[in-house]
Amino acid sequence: MKTLRLLTVLALGGSLVASFTWSSNGARLLAGAAFSSVASAADRPPLYYRDPSGAPFWSAGPKQDERGRDYLPVYEDQGIAPQPKPQAESSRKILYYRNPMGLPDTSPMPKKDSMGMDYVPVYEGEDTDDGTVKLSPGKIQRTGVKSEPVERRAIRVSVKAPGTIQLDERRVSVIAMRAESFVQKVADVTTGTRVKAGQPLMEIYSSAVASAAAEYLATITSKVVGGVEMYGRGSRQRLVNLDVPEPVIAEMEKTRAAPVTISWSAPRDGIVLERNAIEGMRANPGDVLFRIADISMVWALIDVAERDLGNIAVGQPVTVRARSFAGRSFTGKIAVVYPQVNRDTRTVRVRIELANPDAMLLPDMYVDADIDTAGAAPVLAVPDSSVLDTGARQAVLVDKGEGRFEPRQVQLGRRGGGYIEVRQGLAEGEAVVTSANFLIDAESNLKAALKGFADAAPRAPDAGAMGEHK
Repeated sequence: MKTLRLLTVLALGGSLVASFTWSSNGARLLAGAAFSSVASAADRPPLYYRDPSGAPFWSAGPKQDERGRDYLPVYEDQGIAPQPKPQAESSRKILYYRNPMGLPDTSPMPKKDSMGMDYVPVYEGEDTDDGTVKLSPGKIQRTGVKSEPVERRAIRVSVKAPGTIQLDERRVSVIAMRAESFVQKVADVTTGTRVKAGQPLMEIYSSAVASAAAEYLATITSKVVGGVEMYGRGSRQRLVNLDVPEPVIAEMEKTRAAPVTISWSAPRDGIVLERNAIEGMRANPGDVLFRIADISMVWALIDVAERDLGNIAVGQPVTVRARSFAGRSFTGKIAVVYPQVNRDTRTVRVRIELANPDAMLLPDMYVDADIDTAGAAPVLAVPDSSVLDTGARQAVLVDKGEGRFEPRQVQLGRRGGGYIEVRQGLAEGEAVVTSANFLIDAESNLKAALKGFADAAPRAPDAGAMGEHK
């Protein structure tokens, strides 16, 4: 019995030793395999690093995304296996190799860029002479090329300009004496008072007016028949020349009596802007005693920049906002464009007539004008982003389809609302590139430059050295 127990213990101990030995060896083997894999990965330099989320972003060295995640290394054996070239493509002649990332760098022979990517061959059939640029679908997707058809639309150009409110020159009246006079009495009217037409302002005594009135009355009351009409007309004209109000003359003809003092009244409805009349004062000929203005209609004189002069015209609607009244606007139309440019500010003065029924707009008040220059007829227009403007020329890239793009020079017109009028160079319905067009334009310029070099210098053994630059 003791012998059986001893054999059982020895068998169990041997199995445990064997199991431990196998486990240790297995762990060593697994660890060795992992170490060899890490060592192998460390020996191989990665081609590039890609975004961990799968987005189309790459980096030449280690990098982290916005969330702090490390970019993943891509090794040579992990890249996509190159597709076999078609038989027709292999028979075509390779002109040169271009940078795979679209940089302006070419090579006459196969090479790799700084990230280990192969340069892309350009075949003879792909380098056409029709002025177009051809891009692969992958490059179009990576660069975010977008196109939009050319359509007819109304170009709304809003011209903004500052200005001030001024009185309408045609609605200002001045009361001044035409002969030596004395102010006998002044009505209760002060500067800023609103008056009505015919409202009494003051009483004046003038020896010249009294003499003319007496002469007129003597003429119209004379019993001499001959010459009364002719002399009476001359005497009345003398009173008119002295600016005696018409109601006073009519009262004299009715009562047949000459008043000692003459009552002067307001010639129009308006506001008293100036009162210089004082009781008892002496007024010489030409002295202004009252100045009255009708402000139911006022002018907004705005200063438009010289560059915007071609967009404005008489009759265009204008919205005027006074800085004193937030949220309140006044509408009017351009009445006059003054024919002079201010040499200091390079602006042109424009007059806008505004209705002012509640007299909120006051003289010399600051305002801001917004001129709507939209034309009635729609015109061909393209987005602002589609135009490549070098200063000397303006061009767009026309999408010809199948990855082909044609640079085309255009003649532009008005700009506004995010669009530009195209007067020449495009037809309605053609598609133009609105996004990433500068990249296509750079490739087009590179192609033109390479073609110019090729035309200027015939192929020679050392002629390809011009592409070896970084």
